[in-house]
Amino acid sequence: MGDGGDVDLVEDFYGVYLLYSTNPNPRYRGRTYIGYTVDPNRRIKQHNRGTKAGGAYKTSNKGPWVMVLIVHGFPNDISALRFEWAWQHPEKSRRLREVGKKKSSELRYNFSLRVLSHMLRTRPWSRLPLTIRWLQQEYMREFPPGLEPPVHMPVAYGPVKPTRVKTDVSQDADDVEVEEICVICQDSIKKTDIMRCLSPSCVLVAHVICLAKRLLDSESGSGVMLLPLEGECPSCSITLLWGDLVRQKRGCYQHQHQSEGDNHWADTLSQAT
Repeated sequence: MGDGGDVDLVEDFYGVYLLYSTNPNPRYRGRTYIGYTVDPNRRIKQHNRGTKAGGAYKTSNKGPWVMVLIVHGFPNDISALRFEWAWQHPEKSRRLREVGKKKSSELRYNFSLRVLSHMLRTRPWSRLPLTIRWLQQEYMREFPPGLEPPVHMPVAYGPVKPTRVKTDVSQDADDVEVEEICVICQDSIKKTDIMRCLSPSCVLVAHVICLAKRLLDSESGSGVMLLPLEGECPSCSITLLWGDLVRQKRGCYQHQHQSEGDNHWADTLSQAT
């Protein structure tokens, strides 16, 4: 699917992708399709094999199709599906009224990217820990000035492979009180309510609600927000993205903690600051 090179493994994968038709027939060449998937490698094969293989009716017999870009990092399938619908129907989304209709001289591909540029800077999507990934760099376009993705959204390149979150058997015990104290409110914490820093060496232990409130209080212009976007760890002061904290709580990043240590998080989090 990609141009070769290393494949990035991503846990808890929910993605919304953009297809481009390379059909030699001028009637179909340059057409686009936007869809949702938890497995982009399997999905592109389905599109190119037709409806009998699980592909969409709108892409059947109009390819070959290339998956040029995928946006991933959504917290769940509902969030990704809502993003997909808005990207497919910008004229029907009240959040995207300023995008306007496709211009007669505008290529469908360029219009799809223009809509995406606006979406990434529009709430609620602008506060999600998304990654914009170019799977085929020959189709890459620069984002228009003033419509670049928010600084906490990295732009990645190359293929991606979804992987399952490994369940830690030791975490399957009943929800009991543990001998750990929230560093913010100083009360004891139940196992299911613990949130920790992304840095393996950090001693932060906090209630989910306590940490969310602390990060919200330090975030300017967040008075109407229920959840934070980012903030400093109360214990070690590194910048934390709330979406990454939630993904870690759900079991992601275990292999990175075990094999890469603090260097991984120092490099990753520095990109968001």
